[in-house]
Amino acid sequence: MSKDLSQKMRVYLAEIYRLADMQEQPDGYISTAALSDVLDVTAPAVNRMINRLKELDLLDHQPYQGIRLTSAGQREALKQLRAHRIAEVFLAQVMGFKWDEVHDEAAQISTSLDERLLARMDEMTQHPTHCPHGEPIPSADGTLAPLHDILLSNAPAGMHVQVTRMRTRDKDRLHYIEALGLLPGAKLDVLHAAPFNGPMQLKVGGEYRIVGHNLAELIRVQVVS
Repeated sequence: MSKDLSQKMRVYLAEIYRLADMQEQPDGYISTAALSDVLDVTAPAVNRMINRLKELDLLDHQPYQGIRLTSAGQREALKQLRAHRIAEVFLAQVMGFKWDEVHDEAAQISTSLDERLLARMDEMTQHPTHCPHGEPIPSADGTLAPLHDILLSNAPAGMHVQVTRMRTRDKDRLHYIEALGLLPGAKLDVLHAAPFNGPMQLKVGGEYRIVGHNLAELIRVQVVS
């Protein structure tokens, strides 16, 4: 199946997976409008690709629900995400790119990586398990262990957590998150969460931070026992 897919098909599958994960849709469905926005393509172009992916049994499309990946589509999406995230690590570790620069560059090169080159990049970066944004790297056969983290905005006061991954690739937001010390792996205490989507008070490495609800929604964390 992988050899029959075009580069554009791989990008679509990966973005559908990423959007469903980011939006936390329990049934896996996302809107075609959301896909059109993130890929910056017209609605007719999205619909044409959706029909092609449906013909390959990689996609399910239900009126008024949207689109979601089949099991085969999910495997292909994870293979593409593996290439993208290894490319991000390579750009950061080997080429010296910053974590807020690697996403777009990796998108340009990951679709053209063959298995031999990808394996070499994986070896040169010492077989990374996560990309610079904290996202786990799928296995070579297109599988990924279930993730058990929550939005920082949903973490109650008194909880001790560790940052796992980011829900944004926006450069300005990533730069600000880095300035706050909220990089993947950082441990922090949630001291106070104001009601009605108000700001959160955090303690990060002995320093206090005030984080708005909108920013906290872009960061995922897991509870540290």
